[in-house]
Amino acid sequence: MKSNSPLKLNRRQFLISSAMTSGGIIATDLLSKSQVFAQAPAIIKSDRPTIPYGVASGDISGNKAVIWSRSDKPAKLIVEYSLDESLRNAQRVVGPNALEVSDYTARVYLKNLPSDQKIYYRVLFQDLDDTSKESEPAIGSFRTSPTYKGQRDIFFAWSGDTAGQGWGINPDFGGMKIYETMRKLNPDFFIHSGDTIYADGPIQSEVKLDDGSIWKNITTPEKSKVAETLEEFRGNYIYNLLDNNVRRFNAEVPILAQWDDHETTNNWYPGEILNDNRYTVKDVSLLARRANQAFLEYFPIDINGKDPSRIYRSFNYGPSLEIFMIDKRSYRGPNTPNRQTEQSAETAFLGNAQVRWLKNQLRKSTATWKIIASDMPIGLLVPDGPTDFENLANGDGPALGRELELADLLSFIHRSDIKNVVWLTADVHYAAAHYYDPTQAQFTDFKPFWEFVAGPLNSGTFGPNRLENTFGPQLKFLSIPTDLPANRPPSDGFQFFGTVKINSNTEVMTVALLNLEGKTLYSTDLSPEK
Repeated sequence: MKSNSPLKLNRRQFLISSAMTSGGIIATDLLSKSQVFAQAPAIIKSDRPTIPYGVASGDISGNKAVIWSRSDKPAKLIVEYSLDESLRNAQRVVGPNALEVSDYTARVYLKNLPSDQKIYYRVLFQDLDDTSKESEPAIGSFRTSPTYKGQRDIFFAWSGDTAGQGWGINPDFGGMKIYETMRKLNPDFFIHSGDTIYADGPIQSEVKLDDGSIWKNITTPEKSKVAETLEEFRGNYIYNLLDNNVRRFNAEVPILAQWDDHETTNNWYPGEILNDNRYTVKDVSLLARRANQAFLEYFPIDINGKDPSRIYRSFNYGPSLEIFMIDKRSYRGPNTPNRQTEQSAETAFLGNAQVRWLKNQLRKSTATWKIIASDMPIGLLVPDGPTDFENLANGDGPALGRELELADLLSFIHRSDIKNVVWLTADVHYAAAHYYDPTQAQFTDFKPFWEFVAGPLNSGTFGPNRLENTFGPQLKFLSIPTDLPANRPPSDGFQFFGTVKINSNTEVMTVALLNLEGKTLYSTDLSPEK
């Protein structure tokens, strides 16, 4: 992202301009397979199944959790779990078959788990033809949620934007080491706030840095071009799992994942037809269907039985916290100048069905704190070309276009007296704290609230973006210089994530923004409204 300076490219414009230059970050130079896999998880030919990309847990809610893994061949997923780290007296769950149709991924749903307990698990894959042949086990763990106030503090992390703008897995740098920084803090779970991959961002083997040194990426064939086929979308998720830090993190920290645009292509909306010479498939809705399938295959997501492609969902994490994961991508109208005076299909952002769901879930929630996990910030301007907007924000003034949907939601929260709503987000590739104040706003029918922005995770750093005044956002913290050049590499250190701690006794929420080394750059305490 960028400031108002016309001389600076934002990260989205940079993706497009880079594609037009032979020296751009999306060149398709490849390492040999031996070079690639010398630094990736060992993939050894065997007559029994193997687990090349580790394990993950996610979508923890109440007494439930999802366990995910991938085999290298058709096999049956088996999960054993216990309160004992040695896994003595483990309960055994025989899961589904991992087959080619799901790219050999599979998941098991654990239910009726004890509250506030560390759960240890191991994953095995069993050969379908010879049940005596099993993979070596892969080990993971997670902690279940508390059930009553005062039981324990809640502590979690969030961020977004992984492996974008040509900055991939660099073993000389230590790989995607921000994941290791987060893991060491031992969060209860992690919200990945979108751009979990960059399907539109090929990675080359080398990138020359400003000082003349070379950033060296692990590369794979699927990451050498924009993703168009289902195999290429899957390959983008596999690429991230080549990183030791990511696999270790996944094994220890449950993930709540949502998507934004780069899981498909930059700034996409349903029905769009691409004008991009890198693509032979121009139908974005077709690309999005493939992208959606790969996203759901490669994250430990509790698939919705009534609507298997649905990504928005909510999670209860005890009496102090409920999380609402929204989807600002799948149901939006086209990107336009966004200045309509009445709501219509063109001004949709969440869409009517999702807005009704979110209102209903917020109204029913008995949790003290209600986190809305959003894949885009509210009040930051994000242009899409010279006249159109990618975000709902469209400039100073009254609520117009997509902002009308948000204005309706914020008015509903106000009228329903829903307390303690906080927004967490990513997308713009820097960290910030925004306080939305109706006394400073053009639209005023809402309760004041906070929005915290974090990211990127091993991607280029951009920004900052300009805040508009429609909903009165006040900048309380900014993690980067206002004149930062575009697309700074991870080695510059401008990589960020956030943490949230809810005190078990007072229920005070402490939100912090941290850097690549885990240093706290900003922190604020929010007291709950009673």
